[in-house]
Amino acid sequence: MSGKFRLKKGSNGQFHFNLEASNGQVILASEHYKSKDSALNGIDSVRRNAAREGAFEPMTAKDGRPYFVLKATNGQVVGQSQLYASAASCNQGMESVRKHAPEATLVDETLTTG
Repeated sequence: MSGKFRLKKGSNGQFHFNLEASNGQVILASEHYKSKDSALNGIDSVRRNAAREGAFEPMTAKDGRPYFVLKATNGQVVGQSQLYASAASCNQGMESVRKHAPEATLVDETLTTG
């Protein structure tokens, strides 16, 4: 079983996506986009940049828990992880994105939610 990009449209009319690992756990969440095409471009950017050296930036939340962001070549953040309990689990999350993003299937939930 492979990973999935799950594209959704929020109640505010904006689009966003999550990258899920093969077990269904969300491993990366996008920003909100005004158009569906922009969200699809974001998914393509995650696919391209997940394997790029230096694309992941480890961060620390205000409460001290680690997380990471994935950046495009222009430095724009294209996705953010959940908060992790340890740096080791954060590193595993980055590896999971590297593994799943390039071949993840697209589940377009905007087709069923209007």
